[in-house]
Formats: sequence, structure tokens, C-alpha cells
Amino acid sequence: MNLKAERGAATRDRVLAIATRLFAERGYDDTSIEAVLQESGLSRGALYHHYAGKDALFEAVLEATESAVGGKLLEAVRGISDPVAALRAGVLAWISLAGDPVIKRIVLIDAPSVMGWERWRAMEERYSFGMLKGALEATGAVPAEFLDLHAHMLLAAVNESALLVARGGDHDTAVAAVEEFLRRVLTAAPESEP
Repeated sequence: MNLKAERGAATRDRVLAIATRLFAERGYDDTSIEAVLQESGLSRGALYHHYAGKDALFEAVLEATESAVGGKLLEAVRGISDPVAALRAGVLAWISLAGDPVIKRIVLIDAPSVMGWERWRAMEERYSFGMLKGALEATGAVPAEFLDLHAHMLLAAVNESALLVARGGDHDTAVAAVEEFLRRVLTAAPESEP
């Protein structure tokens, strides 16, 4: 990589780190481009060279956050061969991760409204929602024709539990409730055809 490309990558990374912190601390609405410019020391033109505007900067922050979450979820299920146990481990890891202020604010609170539900869901499909759907499919607990619906319902229940914990709820109680919910969902479903 040449020196100019290296500097450009370093600038993008620095701006992304600053924007991530600001969006997490202040939320999308209360984070201004001026605040990012002030902290980064960049000119408006230099910032817009890398990101077309606040929406594009938020989308880059969300993409990086989703990618990091996906990596942590993969790490949580590494080495687990039983699909049901892997699904449980992944869901419980997500509950813990959702308590992180960056993840809570950027992924769960601001992303749906800033990106719009369809664009946010498309990104989620590439990351955590896609992983959840794949894990649920691997359990064989849900017939294929109901997989998407069940995955959405499971995600809604898990995200709501995660938000309750993130808002200062009792982590252990929420984890136990999610474990019980998963046990019931995965054992009450009709067995799939061989």
C-alpha cells in the first residue's frame, strides 16, 4: 500500500473511532459533523472526502459495529458442535454484548430510525440476524417455511431482553429468562421431517 493510501486509511479509522464514541455518547441526533471535525482536526472537505455526510458516517460506524459484534458472536459459539447449544450461547452472548453502550445506542436504538427499517434489516441480515437465522435453522426446531418468521420473533424477544438488561435490569434474571424462553421454543416446536 502506498503512503497516501495508508494515510487515508488511518484518517478513516481515526474519524470512525471518534464518530463511534460520539454517536454512542450523544446519539445520532445530538452528534454534529462539527463535533467530529473539532475532535478529528480535519477540514470539512477532508471529512467529506471519506464520508459523504453524517448519514454515511453513521452507516460506516454501524457497519463496523455490526462486524465487531458478529466476530464476538462467532467467538462465543466457536467449538460448540450441538446446534441448540450454539444457538443458546450466541443468544446469551448477544444479551451481554447489548449492554455495551456503543452497541446499545448505535445498533439497537439509533440504527432502525437513522437507516430506516429496511436498510437496517438488510445490514442485520448480513450480520447478527443472519447468524441467528442460520443457527435457528441448524437446530431443526423450526420447519423451513416458518424459519424467517420464527427468527424475527426470536430476535424481537432477544433484543427486548437485551434492552431491558442494558437499561439497568438484573442481568442474571434476564439471562435465566432468555434461557428458559429458548428451552421452551426449541423443545415445543414440532420435530422436523427426517
